[in-house]
Amino acid sequence: MSPIRLKSSASTLFAGALLLGAASGALAQQAARKPDTMPAVPRFVVLPAKHPELAGQAGGLTTWNFSYTYNGTKYTDKFVGNAPTGAASTTPSFVIPIKIVLSTGASFSMSTVQPNGQTALVDTTNSPIFQSNVNFKEATANLGTTQYEDAFQRESFWPQVKLNKSYHVLLGAPTVLPEVTLNVPKADGVPGTEFGVSVALVNINYLDGQISSIIAANPQITAASIPIFVMYNTYETSGGCCIGGYHEAVGAQTRSVFDYIGTSGAFSQDVSALSHEMGEWLDDPFTNNNSPCGIYEVGDPLEREANYGDYPYVVGTMTYHLQDLAQPPYFGAPKSTTLKGRATFQGTKLSVCQNGA
Repeated sequence: MSPIRLKSSASTLFAGALLLGAASGALAQQAARKPDTMPAVPRFVVLPAKHPELAGQAGGLTTWNFSYTYNGTKYTDKFVGNAPTGAASTTPSFVIPIKIVLSTGASFSMSTVQPNGQTALVDTTNSPIFQSNVNFKEATANLGTTQYEDAFQRESFWPQVKLNKSYHVLLGAPTVLPEVTLNVPKADGVPGTEFGVSVALVNINYLDGQISSIIAANPQITAASIPIFVMYNTYETSGGCCIGGYHEAVGAQTRSVFDYIGTSGAFSQDVSALSHEMGEWLDDPFTNNNSPCGIYEVGDPLEREANYGDYPYVVGTMTYHLQDLAQPPYFGAPKSTTLKGRATFQGTKLSVCQNGA
């Protein structure tokens, strides 16, 4: 496998379970936790595209090119969906739960029941990533009762979208495939304690090879769709811990992987990592977009914010945590591109490339 690229310099700026600005109460709570098995550094990675020359082939994702100029240099990036002046689009989605079984016998499954009485898998498919169950309002603009990534993209191009209110970039109702059990060899997976949570620690290179095999065994997953793999209380490792998710492309086939941590307040809690990775899939599906900051990854600049950049959204009995995402002006596009020139979905004030890519 090609070397893994760390997606954000921000991920090397902090370690442990606490972020900058954490409250003193959280410090006391941290002191009472078990020691980390590995130094717990919250991070995400991007795997280099494989066979990128096949990315634009017919039958793949619907995409459009977003172009802008910053400091005399023109940037052109490929985003999922149609242009904001065009029609709505829907990408078919698959959710594939992976059960991790370690050589010690410890197992980690998305069928684990959560405090709200639902399984982690049900809470995932009921989340605002897949369901239009939150009325998103930002800076006095009603972005619509829609999915989170759609609301993010609508805000990103609001001056155009408010004139074309039928514009959406949606995920289709997820097709949930049967749980796949991975009996992880001892060399590739061990139990651990990270951020105070008992987790499986799985080598990302081993995992990615297994995911390729799963896709190959499911011909209903096509390049026009997005397969999303999820594991419970698991972090990926690569030279250390803790990776909460990644996305990549193999030719025209894109895919996303995220970890669902069932402990509130921990890194990658519930669908936080999913919101991060799907936002980045939306604006960098083939992992080769560029910007003045380097790669065009919308989640990374916010992951070191308080509470890992997460914001709570209550849906029924479940409180979801969705990570803030960077918008075009952060990457050097004109402020007129987005709602009130905002640099992030939540309105965090950041200058161009302030927190890296």
